[in-house]
This record gives sequence, C-alpha cells and structure tokens, in this order.
Amino acid sequence: MTTPSIGQLLDSTVPMAHTLKLEYLETSAERAVLQLPDQPEFHNHVGGPHAGAMFTLAESASGCIVLAAFGDQLSRAVPLVVSAEVAYKKLAMGVVTATATIGRPIEEVVAELDKGERPEIPVTVEITRADGAVTGVLTILWTLRPNS
Repeated sequence: MTTPSIGQLLDSTVPMAHTLKLEYLETSAERAVLQLPDQPEFHNHVGGPHAGAMFTLAESASGCIVLAAFGDQLSRAVPLVVSAEVAYKKLAMGVVTATATIGRPIEEVVAELDKGERPEIPVTVEITRADGAVTGVLTILWTLRPNS
C-alpha cells in the first residue's frame, strides 16, 4: 500500500480544498506551490477568483508546507492555525498560484516541542497570477499543539 501524498491527504481531510479542485505542484518542507484553476463558479463580481477562494488556496499551501515539515511530529502534536493576515495587492484574474515558505528553522520548532512548549510557525504565502504579478500576500501563523 502506498502512502498518500500531502495533496491527497489535504483533499481527503479538508473538503473545501477538494471542492476548489486545487492542484498541488510542489509540497516539500522548503516550499509548497498550489494552483487554483480558473473556475467561473468561484468568481467574484469582477470576474476573478473570489477572495475566499484565494484565502483557501493560500491557507492550503501553508498547511501543505507545515505537513511536509512537521508530518513526523503528528503522533505527538496537532498543527493548528493561530492567525492569518491577508493583503490583497492587485486584481487576480485567471489561474492563480500560491507559494508558501516557512519563516523559522524546522529544528528550532521541533526543539521547542521537545521541551513541551507550543511552538509557533509563521508561513508566508504569495499569490501570483499567470503574468507573475503578486495579487496577494498572506502571513499565516501556525502552532503545533502538543497532544494531551
């Protein structure tokens, strides 16, 4: 039996990610890259992807990188979003891509977890359209909550 990919895991556990038909281009501990296809049923009043769909894309990319980086810690901690800050920069049209990166060394986070602490992990996500223009930037703060 093969182990499911991070994209398959997210699609099976997060119904909204599956609903939006997100495409998982890269899911590593260094970078997660997801795409939201251009789907008229998820457009806003100006014909681009709805802000809620773009937020879900970015939050999903951040979740993929957290799972890739800390999946080996799931037996002792659960990853949870603490907060999110969104800055929509330019009009998004067509296919949009979210690229997530972690803002702390993985070893530092695991060391805090080893001490019984609840580490926080900032993840930055840039959303771009096909021409490369940045349409949004999100900072999503995750934590690894130790299991009781």
